[in-house]
Amino acid sequence: MAASAKEAEFLVACLCAGWCGTCREYQPGFQALAQKFPQAGFVWVDVEDEPEVADDIDVENFPTLVIQRDERVLFCGPMLPQLHLLERLIETFMAQSAEEALHYALGNAERTAWQTVANVRSRLPD
Repeated sequence: MAASAKEAEFLVACLCAGWCGTCREYQPGFQALAQKFPQAGFVWVDVEDEPEVADDIDVENFPTLVIQRDERVLFCGPMLPQLHLLERLIETFMAQSAEEALHYALGNAERTAWQTVANVRSRLPD
């Protein structure tokens, strides 16, 4: 899954931990969203098994999600395990033009910082 995720225009990464019950409950729905959005790359990252993927991201709560359009990080943070929230966010980002996405990604100091610390795509194995 990670190879196609790395190639896709949109990347949706769920940073989780195997011991997290909420993450385990969330995973089937996350996989269902991957089927709903085949044009996006979805990747499930266990931060303990793949620490190099999430090492710079301050993961305090699970699940933590990262959404990227190409190399631009559009979202990075914990999200309630309610799939309709993630689905709506993905639809919103996919509806943006590339210029709108760039403007959004650099729209404030927090999102600008994500470009360096939360670029999951750049850390996925080839």
